[in-house]
Amino acid sequence: MEPIIRLQDVQFEYLSFEGEEIAALNGVTLDIQKGEFVVIIGHNGSGKSTLAKHLNALLRPSSGVVWIKGMDTRDEDKLWEIRQTAGMVFQNPDNQLVATVVEEDVAFGPENLGLPPEEIQRRVAEALKAVGMQEYAQAAPHYLSGGQKQRVAIAGILAMKPEIIVLDEPTAMLDPVGRREVMETVKYLNKHEGITVVHITHYMEEAVDADRVIVMEQGKIVLQGTPQEVFSQVEVLKEIGLDVPQVTELAYRLRAEGLDVPLNVLKVEEMVDAICRL
Repeated sequence: MEPIIRLQDVQFEYLSFEGEEIAALNGVTLDIQKGEFVVIIGHNGSGKSTLAKHLNALLRPSSGVVWIKGMDTRDEDKLWEIRQTAGMVFQNPDNQLVATVVEEDVAFGPENLGLPPEEIQRRVAEALKAVGMQEYAQAAPHYLSGGQKQRVAIAGILAMKPEIIVLDEPTAMLDPVGRREVMETVKYLNKHEGITVVHITHYMEEAVDADRVIVMEQGKIVLQGTPQEVFSQVEVLKEIGLDVPQVTELAYRLRAEGLDVPLNVLKVEEMVDAICRL
């Protein structure tokens, strides 16, 4: 099956304030399948947000190619269709809310598509239901919590009927409750709506339910695999300045003390089971 996202040897350079050319992406090759839930991690400056913006054609490669559902992001005539296919959710929900009423905000995208009013109304209702915000349809966005605002922002993308959602650190500005709300919404959309999800985060716990975790460093993919495969390489991750989920860190320390605990433990329930087996 043809990947819904394909990057081939993607390079991206930008000019620093001193006029120096800096490589933000350095030969990235990556395939993502339709319906996959991929999490990309890496410390600040690793290139993960730059990569995210390439998936929506907000940035285009200096060299190499990015295809979104077979469309080349360098093709100016395809930009509108690419951005309908791959919706983007950013870090600060306040920067994405444009109206004074929730349902009007969600309707903004479909209205710009020139859809008939009945279709817009149907899409808004479906999108709000999908993110669990239908009871707030008439609410003012500025009265909502951070997590609720981010779910409204996601609903605004859903109303455009994308096949891919790219989330660039959408929980970075949220408290633990808001982060949980957003992640539950994202996982629901992936599993029940079949939407391909690319989630950029620096919270390792948000990666444990992914189909695949990709680790970036200095503009390159340095590690990828299932969460168990990636997070079991604790020392490799620590060497590049990344943490692991807290449960995995505990397993790592218990092993250092001589206890036979598997390193691929990611969840509390798995740790309880492992300890009971000792």
